[in-house]
This record gives sequence, structure tokens and C-alpha cells, in this order.
Amino acid sequence: MKNIKVTASLEDYLEAIYEIMEEKQNVKAVEISKRLNVKRSSVTEALKNLAEKNLVNYGRYNVISLTPLGIKVAKKVIEKHKTLYDFFTKILGLSSDEASTNACKVEHVISEDVLQCLIAFIEFNNNYYCSEKKYIDEFQKFYEEFKK
Repeated sequence: MKNIKVTASLEDYLEAIYEIMEEKQNVKAVEISKRLNVKRSSVTEALKNLAEKNLVNYGRYNVISLTPLGIKVAKKVIEKHKTLYDFFTKILGLSSDEASTNACKVEHVISEDVLQCLIAFIEFNNNYYCSEKKYIDEFQKFYEEFKK
């Protein structure tokens, strides 16, 4: 998986295809176009590129599906997004919209080491530190004052 170069844009396509597959089982180009708010021609080009990388099964007028490798890559992108979203909302106290927007941007550039560190920190915060988690509240109060 490390040898496959997938751009941020193609990662977005994989994520969208995976999510549509989870919802409907069958994925069509028009659904991807609507989900990502892009033109059908852009979807076609992306699908051809993903098929060349053996990440999707794609043929004109056929249902689109992810290959086993495509599923693995899509799940990794989704895991990054969820981890970042959780960190931004639960630790930093960002709104859901702001957290989601920023998670979408950062998920494409975060290193594996930093991602693992965030996962460990969230796990530590959720399970091991302290049941009251007052330090998170205190940090959020501090940050509100800090911004002023």
C-alpha cells in the first residue's frame, strides 16, 4: 500500500465511493458527482485513474466498486478523518462543522507517526487520564481567553 501514490483528490473519491457502498451497495458515477459536487467528466477521469491503480472496478455504464486494496486505502482515509474530527471536537472543542472541514484538509497530509500519536492521545484521554477530564474544560476556557 505504501508504493501507491494517491492524491488528496483521489482519496476523496475513494472515501465517497466507500460511503456510498455502505449506504446503497451499488455506486454510480452520478452519485459520486453529487456527493463530491464535481462534474461527471471529473468523476470519469478519477475513476480511470483509480482503476489503473487497481483501487476500483470500473467500466463505462457499470456499477463501480472498490477492490480489496481500494477498500483498505478508503478505510485508512476514513480512519484519519475520524481521528482528526474526534481530536478537533473532543480535545480542542471545535464545532462539528469546523472540525469536519479541517479534518478533510489535514487527513491528506498528516504523517502516519502523527496520526498514531493522536490516536494514542485520544485513547489516553478517553480511558486512562481522569474520569472528570477537567483539564480539557480548563484548556478550552484558557483558549477562549487566549484568542482575545
